[in-house]
Amino acid sequence: MKPTRPAEQAVKHFADGYLCSQSVFMAYAEQLDVDRQIAARVASPFGAGIAYMGTTCGAVTGALMVLGVRYGHDDPEDEEAKERVLEKAQAFLSEFESLHGSLRCRELLGRDVSTDEGLDMARQENLFETRCPRFVEDAARLLGEILES
Repeated sequence: MKPTRPAEQAVKHFADGYLCSQSVFMAYAEQLDVDRQIAARVASPFGAGIAYMGTTCGAVTGALMVLGVRYGHDDPEDEEAKERVLEKAQAFLSEFESLHGSLRCRELLGRDVSTDEGLDMARQENLFETRCPRFVEDAARLLGEILES
């Protein structure tokens, strides 16, 4: 059966081998009228805390991309749009951090994936398979709540 909710779609994309950032952005691509391949490409450098640097969680950056497409501004003088996207982004970030205690990949995983040793440990401990699906699902779910508000 094909997943219907964006959170389910995001988890399926992740299980299919896409990065966390790609999985969240791709789950919302259709409703944003963004080509799925473009979403995957745009989000591809952001996995594992931005290019495997362990910084901001990829599920978080994928969600921020969605908020940017939906609420972002393209007119530098549109103060209302600037304020709106920042408000939505801050609400998302606050909710995700409250739920998981951090926005940073290395803290969420308990391993510094920016080092070979930390990445190897994360892989050996199956952290990408055991922890990351929850971050992907929660990011997509929280994002949906913000988009509906």
